[in-house]
Amino acid sequence: MHTAFFVLLSASVARYLARHADGPHTPWVIALSALLAALYVLGPALGTRPTPRRLTWLGLVVTAWALLVVLAPSFAWCAVPLFYTGLRTLPPRAAIPLVALLTALAVATQLGLAGWPDPNVLLAPPAVAAVATTVFVVMQRQAARQEVLIDDLVRTRRELAATERREGTLAERERLAREIHDTLAQGLSSQRMLLQAADRLWETAPGTAHDHVRTAAAIAERSLAEARRFVHDLTPADLAGGGGLLQALRAVAERETTPGLTVRVHTEGSPSVPLPAPVESALLRIAQGALANVREHAAATTATLTLTCLDDQIVLDVTDDGRGFDPRTPPPTGAAPAGARGHGLPAIRARLRQLGGTLTIESAPGEGTALSAAIPLEPR
Repeated sequence: MHTAFFVLLSASVARYLARHADGPHTPWVIALSALLAALYVLGPALGTRPTPRRLTWLGLVVTAWALLVVLAPSFAWCAVPLFYTGLRTLPPRAAIPLVALLTALAVATQLGLAGWPDPNVLLAPPAVAAVATTVFVVMQRQAARQEVLIDDLVRTRRELAATERREGTLAERERLAREIHDTLAQGLSSQRMLLQAADRLWETAPGTAHDHVRTAAAIAERSLAEARRFVHDLTPADLAGGGGLLQALRAVAERETTPGLTVRVHTEGSPSVPLPAPVESALLRIAQGALANVREHAAATTATLTLTCLDDQIVLDVTDDGRGFDPRTPPPTGAAPAGARGHGLPAIRARLRQLGGTLTIESAPGEGTALSAAIPLEPR
């Protein structure tokens, strides 16, 4: 639009000099043309908001142009860029009357030049002004709507990012709670039980008490290794050696085997694809949590870990011959100290839910318990 203005201004000056070079108004036309060009150049530096300086500048530009049109009607074509200048500077309620005024002045001078009511002169300038004003107003409204949409989008993205951060933080806290429960909390619980048993037998059966203390020390050593691994990268220590899930389950079964509880491991089939690290870690933690429940609540003599590898899923079954329970009945209030237990099964369900797996529990009072955790595997 700036280029169009200077092209039209230069063409008007050239036309006037070609026809009226010796006219009495030539010096005034040249001076006003130079003044109008200089004023127009200053416009971008004043911004587009209707500040007092911008309004003063607009008034000077319109005045200089009006004087030029009175002296030389051919300068009326410069009105089209000035339409947009006024529309950019003033609100629509003030800009539209200014456009109408500029159009009326252009029509009046052109009619004086034609000498008769030329229909082209009467209709063309108002039509051009109407089209220019309509295009500008519509584009301005679209730009305003687009700006609102962009602001809403940016705000929505910020809110979504904040929500995702909060959800990620909560999910990470929940995962850390499960990791702590399945490693450190279980180890501390076992140590407490062993040390309490050692304290009761210290005088009557010192050999057995010493065995309990040594077992507690071994559990403390494993818990320390878990804590260090936990701080490092949260990978189970039994899987860190690279022996795989089966070897890790056997190590867990060996540690959990005591004079009163025998833990066995069976496998059926072999995985068709390498198990992802999250699946191996989840199954190992599930086995540890289930055996902790067997040790503390089932009063069982035998527990079995069965790892079944199918084409589309891997299943871990944990069975025992303990006292069993009714899965539909919640544990009685006061069965354990507040906050001490009760996180095992919810933690197992949460682990499986994250991997798209399912948990099935079959048990009845006096008939033992069978826990089955199935995790789907993606085909190669």
